[in-house]
Parts: sequence; structure tokens; C-alpha cells
Amino acid sequence: MCDQDHFEEDVKKYSRREMGAIAAGVSAALMLPRPANAADVEEQDVNIPTADGQCDAFFVAPKTGAHAAVLVWPDIFGLRPAFRQMAKRLAESNYSVLVVNPFYRKQKAPTAAQGASTPIQEVFPLARSLSAETHVADAKAFIAWLDQQPQVAKDKKVGTIGYCMGGPIVMRTAASVPERVGAAGTFHGGGLATANPDSPHLLIPQMKAQFLIAIAENDDMRDPDAKETLKKAFAEAKLTAEIEVYPAGHGWCPPDTRVHDREQAEKAWERMLALFAKALA
Repeated sequence: MCDQDHFEEDVKKYSRREMGAIAAGVSAALMLPRPANAADVEEQDVNIPTADGQCDAFFVAPKTGAHAAVLVWPDIFGLRPAFRQMAKRLAESNYSVLVVNPFYRKQKAPTAAQGASTPIQEVFPLARSLSAETHVADAKAFIAWLDQQPQVAKDKKVGTIGYCMGGPIVMRTAASVPERVGAAGTFHGGGLATANPDSPHLLIPQMKAQFLIAIAENDDMRDPDAKETLKKAFAEAKLTAEIEVYPAGHGWCPPDTRVHDREQAEKAWERMLALFAKALA
């Protein structure tokens, strides 16, 4: 995930705009193209009960019908306008989408004062407040909530995607609710395969989902063995996994980051839609 020791170095290397060009709170809508034949959608702020309190979240779904659900885990900068717009775009492709505030135990969203331009040091304490145990507990609570919504098709599998620190949470979500999660995607996710006893990749035998793992090239440079470990684990579990290193920096997908790469973000988005079309139909 985001590395405090290398964050600013990576921003300088991969930045495609001047620092602060996108102010916190400014809508990213103009940056995200609408899908062809986009569905009309309804959006709402919701509160989801968990064992530790109430999680504030954003839910958006087509106005009519029941559709496959997608649970979105944001990056270290949390639930913010960029992720609301990403969720809305996905809902326009006929999915019922929930984006959560993973830091609800500490504070309500927004949790990063300047969005993705917030100094990384300010948000690390929030990330460190989470654990493998909170990941699993939250995943179960959020998918249970989705299954109670009339906009969610119960006969279709659930998808889940995560960015940056959301990558390991996606892995634990797929393992903790294997009968429901049919597709999962991680984008510049960190710590997916480590030497730790609770490494997410060790959970792959418990999963039943098809995977898309999009790796940032600078993350791959620092840990070139991780992708091979993941490929081997998925192959041994006989699970389909598309694992690719993208020529972009960590954080390239959300449109409000300083390293956003539109071309590579669109490629990752299209690969995600292709996975969902196959696994959530």
C-alpha cells in the first residue's frame, strides 16, 4: 500500500499535473466518461450497523430492477467525491454499488481533509487502526447489508474491488464470504503477498472468486516476487486470476490523485467490467 518512505518520491516521478491542481471536494464527474446506454441511477448516503458502531457509506444503484452488488473499499484517503463518482459510473453499468468509509470507527467521512492531496502522514494513523480482524468483520457486515437491499439481486454473486490499502481487504472479503463473492479486483493494492502469517495470499484456497489484480510498476519494482507468489497460489487453488503490471505509479486509478493516469485507469476499468460481465452475470 502507500509507503510513507517513498510516497513523495513516487508522486514526483509519476505526477501528471501540478500539486494541488484538483482541490479537495471538487467533483471528479467531468473526468469520468459515462458508459454507453448508461442506466439512470439513484444515490444515497447510508449508515450500516456493525459490531463496532455505524459505518457511514455511499450507495448508488439503477432506479429500476435488482442487480449484482459491488462492494468498494477505497484507498487510504477514504470515501470522498472521487469514489462517489466512480461508484456512480459503475452503477450506470447496471450494478448496485456500496462504497464504505473503512475508518468509521475513528471518524466519519471525509477522513482526509484535502482528499488525495492530503499529506500521507495525516492518514497513516487511520490505516493503522484497521486489522485483519476488522477487515473480516466489516466484510461480513457490509455484504449482509447489501443482501437486504431490494436493488440487489440475490441470485447473482457479489463483486468487490479495492484500491491501495483496499487490496488486502478485498482478499479477506473474498475469503470470509466465499459463497457470495464471485469476482474481486485489486488496483495498486499493497501487501497482497507477504512473509507474514496473516498474509492475504494465504487465504486464496478459501476463495471461490475470479480475480483481477492490477499492479503498479513501482510497487512491482520494490517487490517483484509478489506477482509470482500470487500466480502460483491462484493456480494451485484452480482459480482464474488476471495478474498484470501496469506502466503507471501507485495510485493511478482514482481520478483525483496526483499520479492519475487516465489511459491506464481506463484500461483497468474495462478489465474490471469484463470480469464482472463474466463472473456476476
